Amino acid sequence: MNNNKGLPAIDSHRDLQIWIIENLKMVPVPEKAYGNFFEKHCYIILHVSRSKKATQEASSNLHYWIGKEASTEAQGAASTFVQHLQEELGDRTVQHREVQGHESECFHSYFHPGVIYRKGGLASDVKHVETNMYNIQRLLHIKARKHVSATEVELSWNSFNKGDIFLLDLGMVMIQWNGSKTSISEKSRGLVLTCSIRDRERGGRAQIGIVDDGVEVTDPTHIMEAVLGCRVGNLHAAMPTRSINQLQKANVRLYHVYEKGKDLVIQELATRPLTQDLLQEEDCYILDQGGFKIYLWQGRMSNVEEKKAAFSRAVGFIQAKGYPTYTNVEVVNEGAESAAFKQLFRTWTRELGRKKLDRTGRSIQVKLDVGKLHSQPELAAQLRMVDDGSGKVEMWCIQDSRRQPVDSKRHGQLCSSNCYLVLYTYQKLGRIQYILYSWQGHQATAEETKALHSNAEELDHLYQGALVQEHVTMGSEPPHFLAIFQGQLVIFQGSIGHHGKGQPASVPRLFHVQGTDGYNTRTMEVPARASSLNSSEVFLLVTAGVFYLWFGKGCNGDQREMARTVVTVISGNDKETVLEGQEPPQFWEALGGRAPYPSSKRLPEEATSFQPRLFECSSQEGCLVLSEVVFFRQGDLDKHDIMLLDTWQEIFLWLGAAASERKDAVAWGQEYLRTHPAGRSLATPIVLVKQGHEPPTFTGWFSTWDPYMWSNNRSYEEVVKSGVSHLGTESAISGITAEINNFQLSQWPGESRAGPPDLPAIKDSQDISEMELGPRVGSRSASISKSNSSSSSSVSLVDSGSLPPERLRYQAVEDLPQGVDPTRKEFYLSDADFQDIFGKSKKEFYCMAKWKQQQEKKKLGFF
Repeated sequence: MNNNKGLPAIDSHRDLQIWIIENLKMVPVPEKAYGNFFEKHCYIILHVSRSKKATQEASSNLHYWIGKEASTEAQGAASTFVQHLQEELGDRTVQHREVQGHESECFHSYFHPGVIYRKGGLASDVKHVETNMYNIQRLLHIKARKHVSATEVELSWNSFNKGDIFLLDLGMVMIQWNGSKTSISEKSRGLVLTCSIRDRERGGRAQIGIVDDGVEVTDPTHIMEAVLGCRVGNLHAAMPTRSINQLQKANVRLYHVYEKGKDLVIQELATRPLTQDLLQEEDCYILDQGGFKIYLWQGRMSNVEEKKAAFSRAVGFIQAKGYPTYTNVEVVNEGAESAAFKQLFRTWTRELGRKKLDRTGRSIQVKLDVGKLHSQPELAAQLRMVDDGSGKVEMWCIQDSRRQPVDSKRHGQLCSSNCYLVLYTYQKLGRIQYILYSWQGHQATAEETKALHSNAEELDHLYQGALVQEHVTMGSEPPHFLAIFQGQLVIFQGSIGHHGKGQPASVPRLFHVQGTDGYNTRTMEVPARASSLNSSEVFLLVTAGVFYLWFGKGCNGDQREMARTVVTVISGNDKETVLEGQEPPQFWEALGGRAPYPSSKRLPEEATSFQPRLFECSSQEGCLVLSEVVFFRQGDLDKHDIMLLDTWQEIFLWLGAAASERKDAVAWGQEYLRTHPAGRSLATPIVLVKQGHEPPTFTGWFSTWDPYMWSNNRSYEEVVKSGVSHLGTESAISGITAEINNFQLSQWPGESRAGPPDLPAIKDSQDISEMELGPRVGSRSASISKSNSSSSSSVSLVDSGSLPPERLRYQAVEDLPQGVDPTRKEFYLSDADFQDIFGKSKKEFYCMAKWKQQQEKKKLGFF
């Protein structure tokens, strides 16, 4: 790095690196403190993705984060450092502007336990995390949505509400309080964050207690009351979270940004759906996603000065539009666009596609290696094939709202006016697996479609929820659906196609044969007119007297060979082969005469460059709300969630075992497609996948997959119930309650001595476990713990009387007299000295809220 610009060294072997802006310099944050952010500071975060998956491109993301109380100077320094870092890192890096409480989903994806916002942050006070420090009293307000965040709030019951989670952190004791309106998934996520704080900041030695509001009073409740006082009145409801629904996100507008003389011009170019060719390499553009997020795209040939002004232009645009100042900004360079940016366009291609082309420009087909599909799920995912289609096939036609079995001889013969269920059974690693395809014809009625879905649910119930359900629309069949019919899939117009074959038609019928092998071939009946023909394809014309197999000039040998196999389903073996340009008059007469049709060779399809994206689904006021998980992994799938995995060619909806609203999953998938900014096809297959029954076409999109993960994991309820081994013993929590109560009752004016409370300071979990149950609030006696009696000699130095203020005030721990608890120096003052220094009696002092006590102790030198 360039030291002249004040840039730190970057460790090329680390995925995530974070710096804090302190005294206008970049100071590295200790790794154990990642996820902690002080509100008065700005931070810079560099993440380098090193995905080994072929489906996920390597990328770098550079963020600068602004705390809500950060100074203007700190913000300016952070922006400048990001600009210099971008110059050093190159144009392959995506830049982000983040504001506290409104960060991007990409930012949150780095911090899996959650983000913690900490108060303060003056340069002299910054200590991100100090392991094994127990002199702590704070209250964290936890919002346990998919992306968890926790904010330090006032240590008071006034901070609580019914809909969120609060963590009372007392150092060696941590109490998670769950509001009465919180869900099980929120409680579980809150507990994961609580345990993370315990492990990272307390060396795993703190005790955790759980309090559910409205449930019976427990020992942790007494601890909370000892610190916060008794709760008075009712708690208010949680502030509603402002979520952006999919309809809002679909409102995209593209602006061209350029300079005209001394003026900056921002000209609107287009709205949804956008196309990639609108972006020119010599220019810069702003893409406004409904005021929710602002993208600034920079062409590779745009000048350096324009690139330096990227963030300032974006912020100026936000101000001009009247958007909130916290609106997220993402700056992308040509060739290094993020997955979210690309999916705002109808199509997105890259220079090097996945398919190889021969010298004629035709796509070279890659032979399917079925043997690798089970051992390499990533291959199964990319090919959309669980196997070669050689498993067991059962088929039903929906008639009169009921399932009617289809004879195996007619499997693959479908009609556009009907709906069908196709159950496919196969084995994977010795385990039986199922896929249920729900096929809907274009001419099927709404009643038939409804009956199709209800019959699919009935079958799923019969198979005890083990079916993977895929919703398929006519003409958009996935590769595996084609493979199970081995190239013999024929779709007839109307509802008579499955009644037989080989009989001449009274009215000419034309069939379009599409495909080159048994894994990609479908035959569809099209209007019997000349304009339906295409020189690159193969067609079968069925007339009353003869069957014509027509080969266009541009079709290849694989197409012709496959067509000869397929036509036996329709016409038997009596057919006449016709080459384009050599058709007999009867051929054109059957089609109603000659007419123009596409005659140029079909260009090869451009490979799209869309990466898979994972979202959590929820509903707010009847609208679909999605939260993206960037850099996703299997652990992001929670049993209480419904998750949407978009691979562009298919939409997977993963249903957690304990998820509610499962019945809405298909509707959510359809709404996602309907409101997508890119104008997605509504015929895109939608696949329902249940937890524990994931096919390789789903698991292959994850970097790793453990099929036994959920069987080994304990649920939130199991963790809470096993409190003795994981949340601390009952006697430990009770001991802490007694210690706090005695702490507040031990020394009122008029008692014989001024000294420490009867129970010792908490040092580690072993001390806690040895404590005996002490008296409740209101008791004037206190039982002495074993650990206290064993250390009576060390306390005796201060038991005989009080200590002068100069031996306690502003003294470091090592300079205190032997036996003095450094967290309670004020206890050792005489009543008179305490009154003179604090301006109140000890009783008045200890009736104050704990946080107020701490403030006075800091101010007067006793902290």
